Amino acid sequence: MAATGPGKPRILVTRKMMPDVERRIAALFDATLNPDDRQMGRDEILDKAAHHDGLLLTSFDKLGPEFIPALASSIRIIATHSVGHDHLSIPQAEARGIAVTNTPGVLTNATADISLLLILGSARGASWGDRMVRENRWGETTLLTPMGHDVTGRRLGILGMGRIGQAVAARARAFGMAIHYHSRRPVAAEDAQGAVYHARFEDLLPKCDFLSINCASTPETRGMVNAAALALLPFGAIVVNTARGDIVDDGALIAALASGHLAAAGLDVFKGEPSIDPRYRALDNVFMLPHIGSATPATRSAMGHKCIDNLVQFFSGERPTDLLTAK
Repeated sequence: MAATGPGKPRILVTRKMMPDVERRIAALFDATLNPDDRQMGRDEILDKAAHHDGLLLTSFDKLGPEFIPALASSIRIIATHSVGHDHLSIPQAEARGIAVTNTPGVLTNATADISLLLILGSARGASWGDRMVRENRWGETTLLTPMGHDVTGRRLGILGMGRIGQAVAARARAFGMAIHYHSRRPVAAEDAQGAVYHARFEDLLPKCDFLSINCASTPETRGMVNAAALALLPFGAIVVNTARGDIVDDGALIAALASGHLAAAGLDVFKGEPSIDPRYRALDNVFMLPHIGSATPATRSAMGHKCIDNLVQFFSGERPTDLLTAK
């Protein structure tokens, strides 16, 4: 489906967007949309890209390291409908002279809400409690079983104190949680809201009854939450992740959950999603969601419009607000 216009930049949109976003795209660009929301493979995207000036991609697009080097020379910009950009190689884009933009800021609250849902759901047994009611097993409950874990007054450690980490901290304050965090550098005092900074990740971990992963996936953070890190958490701690699945070593997390060292986990993201490690499905102490951190109409619409804003700025000769590449 193409919306044509003489002289307009040609944009390939790989997935169906919110209606207001698609209307604006069609008005501003010579746009190839995806009305059936059919998942296109890498080769199909590469083939279609040959006739376009820019791409509007999503984190659902599994592209691989060969994607950007194989792109047609006509492509000048890639706008990704996500904050994370681990599905794209920024250095490869820079080497090709392709600008890359993302969508920070507009999904902060929605993702922080999911972090709190995971904290509460994993601690209080939302997944097994729901199953007990659905399977007509309510009668099995006693004064002693099953039981969850307290949240109020506990210690929360945040890995990555950016916009989302700060929003998680603000929400956790309402539960009287004591906040600790680790980032590459401390944030301003007004943004930390009294949270205690730990320069070393290893020093944060013993302070965490809950560990919330909110950092970006980078070469430095991938696999950061591994067996050695999990061993430093207090016995009975809970891990939640709304960032990226590859920050966690799946085997180590599953082993810590199975052994009882960790009481529970709440996961919205997984390495290799949607093909997750099947061992997670066998664990009753894991509360899982299908990567829905930004999945509200208002947030997805705002993300789409942010992509459009960046594209308009680029094709107008301006520097896009959310540029990830050098130029």
